[in-house]
Amino acid sequence: MITEGVVSFSNLTRTELYNGQDTGKYSIVILMEQEEADKLAEEGVVLREYKNQPQRKFTTKFEGFQVLNAEGDSVSKDIPWGSKVRILWSKDKPHPVHGTPTYFKKIKVLEYADVEGMGGSSEDESDF
Repeated sequence: MITEGVVSFSNLTRTELYNGQDTGKYSIVILMEQEEADKLAEEGVVLREYKNQPQRKFTTKFEGFQVLNAEGDSVSKDIPWGSKVRILWSKDKPHPVHGTPTYFKKIKVLEYADVEGMGGSSEDESDF
């Protein structure tokens, strides 16, 4: 399946930690439009909401996954939050509580977020 959304969390350069323990998984969490969320729900995928927008995490244990730019060229796995992405993923057997797991195979960055200056300028820091 293919799903598009906006990155809210990205652990693609190293595996994520949970309560100080390495999960052994790379992950990406995206916010998506309702139409995309409805497609996932039809597949038994459980979604969360963040600020009234559907959200879903996709994971993989394989470090050899590809991250591509809009032209299809391989790029860095460091994707800034707010970037628009398309995820190629597969599902596994449904879990009775957590729903259908979503494992990503490839990620295509359709539009990079402009995060320059998000940390504030040195003028802001001096007032702190």
